[in-house]
Amino acid sequence: MTLPPSDDGARGEGARVAAKTPRPGAGTGASASAEVEMRGIVKHFPGVRANDGIDLTVAPGEIHALMGENGAGKSTLMSILYGMQRPDAGTILIGGREVSFTSPTQAIAAGLGMVHQGFKLFPSLSVTDNVVYGREPRRRGLIDRAAARRKVAELSERFGLGVDPGAPVAELPVGVRQRVEILKLLYRDARVLILDEPTAVLTPAETGALFDVLRGLAAHDRTVLIVTHKLREVMALSDNVTVLRDGRVAARLRTAATTPAEIAEAMTGRAIELDRRYPAGAIGGPVLEVTGLTVRGEGRPLVDRVSCTVRAGEVVGIAGVAGNGQTELIEALVGLRPPDGGRVTVDGRDVTDAPVAARRAAGLAYVPEDRAEVGSAPDASIGDNLAMGFHRAEPLTVRGLLRPAAVRAHARRLIGEFGVKAGDPADPVSTLSGGNHQKVILGREMAHDARLLVVEQPTRGVDIGSIQNIHARLIGYRDAGHAILLVSAELSEIIGLSDRILVMSEGRIATELDRGEADERRLGLAMAGAAEGPA
Repeated sequence: MTLPPSDDGARGEGARVAAKTPRPGAGTGASASAEVEMRGIVKHFPGVRANDGIDLTVAPGEIHALMGENGAGKSTLMSILYGMQRPDAGTILIGGREVSFTSPTQAIAAGLGMVHQGFKLFPSLSVTDNVVYGREPRRRGLIDRAAARRKVAELSERFGLGVDPGAPVAELPVGVRQRVEILKLLYRDARVLILDEPTAVLTPAETGALFDVLRGLAAHDRTVLIVTHKLREVMALSDNVTVLRDGRVAARLRTAATTPAEIAEAMTGRAIELDRRYPAGAIGGPVLEVTGLTVRGEGRPLVDRVSCTVRAGEVVGIAGVAGNGQTELIEALVGLRPPDGGRVTVDGRDVTDAPVAARRAAGLAYVPEDRAEVGSAPDASIGDNLAMGFHRAEPLTVRGLLRPAAVRAHARRLIGEFGVKAGDPADPVSTLSGGNHQKVILGREMAHDARLLVVEQPTRGVDIGSIQNIHARLIGYRDAGHAILLVSAELSEIIGLSDRILVMSEGRIATELDRGEADERRLGLAMAGAAEGPA
């Protein structure tokens, strides 16, 4: 069958429509009537037409990817589908029946479920308690805990989730917590599962396990809608792709008949060079020197006598499976965690025991992994967040008084320079999309022109076009003579940007590779402990 073009798709530049066929084993209903159909969805916000006549059709048993740059309208469209927002115009049909949701509760009752980026779990409760919360089975007026546990165990086994019903959620790794969220939806008999950036916080192994779960759900005639920026994952998992650009449908593509480059071009309106490997930098003298750094933990050290150097004009990447000491190492370097041994110098100054302000004065800037809790003040304005670190000196401050006009001018300059999509510098930074929030933090830290930039997950939750821009800016920063220490879960990012790569395992640097030696296979083996490195 061929998908008819919608009016919005016909208006979009370069709109494409591709044949849609079921994935083998996707479910018997994959070519039947639509499970989800959204027709002519329109949504306005002040000064913004977020959704402009969008049509979306998803078949039963299908894994459908929704893609687009930050601000393309994906989140708004899913919020409308899940009842969190009301459309200004348009129609929604679930299983062929027209619906009009005013709340997520109504969407859940109609068979929809959503897993958000920020999990909504009670860490102190067990898996079973989290799954059945609000819908506990009862017997003689009391909660039937045995029945609840049996039901959760049955669902976990049936759908291959592999979750222990009695485990405390606080003790579960991130990937398993995500499966608990999926169990919550299945317990409520969700037939349509919406996942928003589901792999943003997962390791490669956890991502693979999640994909196995989602394929199993589709094989049981569950319909999966996945919102993501990650092209490789879309190619590996989905049956069909709908691409949004500027609030309209730019392309509808059958995954098996398209390419990552075609999807990227549909998202951005231009050809994108994927997985680019940048040329080597002109390496100078040491900027960061770490000797024997140790952070104790319960049992083995979290960071075990780590030594490394990052030089001017160099990007050093750190790779490793989550939980192998990368987080604790960075926290000790930037002053968020006191080390238990070793020495750290920045540009020749000993900052081993120095507070954060002294490290910044020594020439260290920092883009943290957690942009909301560590990297910014979410309730403060965009302008105030961009002023952090500049607020005690001219031109933002004169005679000890902050100059609001100078703060606004500073913010507008960085917003323009880093392509932040923002309405007004006075808006809270929490109103920005994840990708634009990231640009604010990256722009602020790079504007300090510090000798050393420590950056974690620089493109997490950022769209394809912006990723290319951020990468180019990091390389430009390096080529201006700065040193960069990069931590990323994206191996293609580590390989593309780094002059040298350190692989961490069990708190130690297990392997060091020069740029010419590194590829994803070799890095994957080193991360799994199958390669030997320095003692």
